[in-house]
Amino acid sequence: MTSALFSPITLRGLTLDNRVVVSPMCQYSAENGSATDWHLMHLGQLAISGPGLLIVEASGVEARGRITHGCLGLYSDDNERALDRVLRFCRQHGKAKLGIQLAHAGRKASAQRPWEGRGPLTAAEGAWEAVAPSPLSGSSAGSGATTVQSRTWPTPRMLDRAEMDKVRDAFVQATVRSERLGFDLIELHMAHGYLMHAFLSPISNQRNDEYGGSIENRMRFPLEVFDAVRAAWPKDKPLGVRISASDWVEGGWDVADSVVFAKAIQARGCDYICASSGGVSDKQKLQLGPGYQVPFAERIRRESGITTMAVGMILEPDYAESVVAEGKADMVALARGLLYDPRWAWHAAEALGATAAYPLQYDRSRPAKWPEAFRPAKAAE
Repeated sequence: MTSALFSPITLRGLTLDNRVVVSPMCQYSAENGSATDWHLMHLGQLAISGPGLLIVEASGVEARGRITHGCLGLYSDDNERALDRVLRFCRQHGKAKLGIQLAHAGRKASAQRPWEGRGPLTAAEGAWEAVAPSPLSGSSAGSGATTVQSRTWPTPRMLDRAEMDKVRDAFVQATVRSERLGFDLIELHMAHGYLMHAFLSPISNQRNDEYGGSIENRMRFPLEVFDAVRAAWPKDKPLGVRISASDWVEGGWDVADSVVFAKAIQARGCDYICASSGGVSDKQKLQLGPGYQVPFAERIRRESGITTMAVGMILEPDYAESVVAEGKADMVALARGLLYDPRWAWHAAEALGATAAYPLQYDRSRPAKWPEAFRPAKAAE
């Protein structure tokens, strides 16, 4: 059997051994934006477990661009040094290529960690001022409620042109740091209600200047950021984007808009789009189910021609295989499924009759190397 999921794929000068991607997952365990031993454990175990690509969690390009106090950042020398330690381990022991998701939380910044309540921080908790394309807050921030634990979300400050330049330059500086760290790939976070998505969506962007109104205007700043990062990132290294393909709200950003955006950003040198959804409004009506976002990746791929990555409740190896084999997406990203089973790629390869990389220390755990009487049924065939 030849597996589509475990076949290689090339993006510019980067070839991935397979199409299994570790989705960027916030761990809320950083200190002043710097990676800790938790990240060494978390990313290290995933790097050794057979995926083709591991993308480091959303990393704020500014301190104010973090979601919480515990979010990773890449805006200081301390951030860079701490992350370098983690990456050295991943490269020494794992075969996965390494990417990073660069992000700015925008109006969803200055929040509690999930296990603390997800509400806005108070001054006593070290709150900071959030920024956004428009001074809109409350339920439209996608918090799930206008108040959380009796706390009202503050109104973010509207970015002026000078501050937009500052944000753009922060993305560029984080890109320079990413290159020094030797990352193979960058993904720009333009989804889930964070700053770039907030510019794209008419729900969160109600500006009356050249950055608001029409879809062309709303795309303008995200595309400016992309152009600046592409210019600073080596030409042989891929640059992708994660978007919310739909706001799941009437009158919001939708998949047709996403196709328009995909064509525009592909023309500027974007190598893939990861099609997620939602996050900009608590009025969203998601239709959850296995692979519920796969149709977004499929349509964007079909109508724009850009390489796509599918993400969201893709749990079973046979289904992941079908997504790639049937041309619905070129890669499959997993998040919660990998938290529950960090060895998912090994198990999927076994189920699909393929192979995935094992570190030498764990090589004897391959089912084919078990004593014959104890091998799983698939390995014994």
